[in-house]
Amino acid sequence: MKNITSLLLISSLAMNTACTTMKNTEAQSTEIPAPDASLATNPFMKKSSLQYQAPEFDKIKDEDFKPAFDYGMKVQLAEIEKIANNTEAPTFENTILALENSGEVLKRAQIVFYNLTGSNTNPALQKLEEGYAPIFSGLSDKIYLNEKLYSRIKAIKTDGLGSEEKRVLELYKTNFEIAGANLSEENKEKVKKINEELATLSTQFSNKLLNARKNGAVLISDVKELDGLSADELAAAAADAKAAGYEGKYLLTLINTTQQPLLQNLKNRATREKLFKASWYRAEKGNADDTRSILERQAKLRMEKAHLSGKKSFAEWKLQDQMAKTPENAMNLLAQLAKPAVETAKRESDEIQALIDQQKGGFTVEPWDWNFYSEQVRKAKYDLDENEIKPYFELSTVLEKGVFYAAEKFYGITFKERKDLPVYHPDVVAYEVFDRDGKSMALYYLDFYTRSNKNGGAWMSNFVEQSHLLGQKPVIVNVFNYQKPAEGKPSLISYDDVSTMFHEFGHTLHGLFANQKYVSISGTNTPRDFVEFPSQINEFFALEPSVLKNYALHYQTKKPMPQALVDKIKKAASFNQGYSTTELVSAATIDMNWHSVTDESQFKPTLEFEKEVLAKYGFNLKQVPPRYHTPYFAHIWGGGYSAGYYAYMWSDLLNADAWDWITTHGGMTRENGDRFRKYILSVGNSVDLIQAYKDFTGRTPDIKPLLKNKGFIK
Repeated sequence: MKNITSLLLISSLAMNTACTTMKNTEAQSTEIPAPDASLATNPFMKKSSLQYQAPEFDKIKDEDFKPAFDYGMKVQLAEIEKIANNTEAPTFENTILALENSGEVLKRAQIVFYNLTGSNTNPALQKLEEGYAPIFSGLSDKIYLNEKLYSRIKAIKTDGLGSEEKRVLELYKTNFEIAGANLSEENKEKVKKINEELATLSTQFSNKLLNARKNGAVLISDVKELDGLSADELAAAAADAKAAGYEGKYLLTLINTTQQPLLQNLKNRATREKLFKASWYRAEKGNADDTRSILERQAKLRMEKAHLSGKKSFAEWKLQDQMAKTPENAMNLLAQLAKPAVETAKRESDEIQALIDQQKGGFTVEPWDWNFYSEQVRKAKYDLDENEIKPYFELSTVLEKGVFYAAEKFYGITFKERKDLPVYHPDVVAYEVFDRDGKSMALYYLDFYTRSNKNGGAWMSNFVEQSHLLGQKPVIVNVFNYQKPAEGKPSLISYDDVSTMFHEFGHTLHGLFANQKYVSISGTNTPRDFVEFPSQINEFFALEPSVLKNYALHYQTKKPMPQALVDKIKKAASFNQGYSTTELVSAATIDMNWHSVTDESQFKPTLEFEKEVLAKYGFNLKQVPPRYHTPYFAHIWGGGYSAGYYAYMWSDLLNADAWDWITTHGGMTRENGDRFRKYILSVGNSVDLIQAYKDFTGRTPDIKPLLKNKGFIK
């Protein structure tokens, strides 16, 4: 996932978080305030002295953020007022360029802060995050609802501007209008109040959900209840219990999604049910961690905001600058996937039930049974056992001999570990990246292991975004939630985890190859139904023969994975696609329906609303729950993907069709890599992205390769 949350507050194009209680008519000083003595040692007051301005984590303290925020906001407000009140005729340089350059101190502090609150938070940071959410959004309103500023932007002439300048100008104008710059003063004030509340609610949701995930962990006293787990998995569970103060017991921690990895191996059905229900009910217990009232309020406020902007629904408002353009187009794609996915899932369910009956289980398959028995079905159909695969996927080997090797082969880039750079947690590792000509081009951090103070899931973020104007090269981080092995044990991961690593590195490539003058259109600053395309297509490299052979090495013998096992993995590639596609499409459908409400009377309590949506669209297999249940759907209530979760499927359409083009034009060649870099990875949002796709493939995307990849058609 591309981390949108922090960018919404940091980027000058971040439209979703505008709010304030301050009025535009308030007098603001245009004098840029000078820092006082107390800020002299604050690490955010100047650019980092480290290579490429990498964060100086060895100097950054929690108490540095608040003064940097307060001073940074004062400076940016003064800069904005100076731009808006400029008496000279508006030009790109004195208006747009000035906006791009504003808020330097604040952005430096925010970008580190939001990466830490996602990956290594604590109560102090959480309190700060919640307190500043409406304040930062208020600053955004001071920009995007400033009538003088908007008038200047509209008056800028395009004569003599370069293509990138025209694109930036167009996007600024569009984003001001989406934010409500054209609204009456009365409606602007209403939007401000709505946005202020939304910013607070989003942060509250994220903090509650983090606590719900932590408090939802299942504590086991009797090791017999964990029959089926490997020695390493038991050791990890014991270590987690000890860290939580339960020495001698076992703690099964939760990850972000509905299904939990350990369900695949747990033989004890009661334990499976306990773990699944802990996941499903984590945020609807009626306690302090319950998220339902917050998300219901968010949905209502988003609809009201859309109405003020003249749109029927929040989804209609949200998608106007995306590739899909309308909710109808997004839902049409979901519908094309839903029917074959559910039909396939029904057949998969029948196979699982047949196995249960054969074993005289005496029960009907439930969600907590699916992964346990589907793994047995896969083993029977393809003679493929996940535990047979894991020894060949040691984490650091997958990274360096798989992910990095594929990038070197396709794009010509190389990597060197940097142990001298300060990091924010001992588990974090750093690398320097070198371009095909051998010149240094970026820094890259990885944070692999799950922690109780880390958000679930996996994502990519920038610590520093590429910009020729600012002389900045990318500094990027990938964050994961792999189970940390017990001390002295290897970190063995599943093939799904391997795919996740390749996926997130696809986002990283998008950021690494950014080649823009302006930050606002650089790298991954694209519509979110495009931003997942580079990440999803990179997953294909995991099974490329030359790549797989290089990294699928047994952690003990160092011998490559036997070809017979490789063949089994490939044959099983479409296995369980009915289930996995159904859980994704159903989640996207839930999201789109929450945000397609046009009248308050259509809202219902959270659980009732979700149940009716799933029934309406034919997701009636109780054994195939959505990947995210509404109360813990972090993407849409706290992660910036509201009315946007469909983006994964939209991008999947692009990536399947593009990979089809690559494989029919020579496959994994440097020529194809250079072409993909030129037309897709390096353009950021500087060109029309539909045209960029056509420039790469010479055609519009076809859904058939996607349906074929999933095994829905031959």
